[in-house]
Amino acid sequence: MFRRGRRLRTNPVIRELVRENSLSPSDFIYPVFIVEGENIKREISSLKGNYHWSVDRLNELVDELKIAKVKSVILFGIPDHKDCVGSEAYNEDGIVQRAIRKLKELDEDLYIITDVCMCEYTSHGHCGILDGHSVNNDKTLTFLGEIALSHAKAGADMVAPSDMMDGRIAHIRSVLDDNGYENLPIMSYAAKYSSAFYGPFREAAGSAPSFGDRKSYQMDPANSREAMMEIEADLNEGADIIMVKPAMSYLDIVREARDKINAPICVYNVSGEYAMVKNAGEAGLINEKAVALEMLLSMKRAGAKMIITYYALEASKWLKEE
Repeated sequence: MFRRGRRLRTNPVIRELVRENSLSPSDFIYPVFIVEGENIKREISSLKGNYHWSVDRLNELVDELKIAKVKSVILFGIPDHKDCVGSEAYNEDGIVQRAIRKLKELDEDLYIITDVCMCEYTSHGHCGILDGHSVNNDKTLTFLGEIALSHAKAGADMVAPSDMMDGRIAHIRSVLDDNGYENLPIMSYAAKYSSAFYGPFREAAGSAPSFGDRKSYQMDPANSREAMMEIEADLNEGADIIMVKPAMSYLDIVREARDKINAPICVYNVSGEYAMVKNAGEAGLINEKAVALEMLLSMKRAGAKMIITYYALEASKWLKEE
């Protein structure tokens, strides 16, 4: 006697009935790059199908999101002015702050998450304040708190610190609470690895460091137990959601986190992962739609509740066709 597993695979109806995981547009968070200027919708060469947007054309983006039924975005700002303290990051009339207000004006129900970091805003491209050639952890916390507060004042629904400074969640939580934003959630880039998969993003955001690398503050790809310590620390400091970044090469981290914590888990399907599938599809080497949806589904299966992905709009349209 042996088990006939194929009995539950005989036709599409039974396969759907017993399916353990599924994808929906409500799972997706769409990354949006905001730039200074007017009348700009410029395709990002390293992220085909994704664009730099000026604030005055965000109405077109909102229309696309509504058609795709994608309800959440995460914003990244690319300012014209950069300096050693990333002052445009916490300017109340900065590029992200203006974009938040405009998006809320266009669609008050759109859920807006903001990336809280300094790399796109500093002249040196590092994620914090420098002492010589090193990022000063504790000095940086003050600036991160100011950035998060400026986003909250502009109308953000959630802030997502991506800098990987120690103690940042506790500091940001304190700043938000002290200013009346105790109900504003924090999604922590808790397990953010120093990964080679970020290349296309750094072109899109103009955030490559001008010297050195980020290995002293982002995680070593060789480590998994360390990720659990980082996740636990951020939850203890007040994070509401934790993120694992990148996604595909780190699904073991997602699964381990899912088994150990009760908080929601987000993954970031990063630019290099997207670009590999997109370019292979365009070269005719793979079925792009099938591979992209399988890739995203694997993230849900591993334990992620939500996925930041450059495929958000396309994948949502593909799901409607199925």
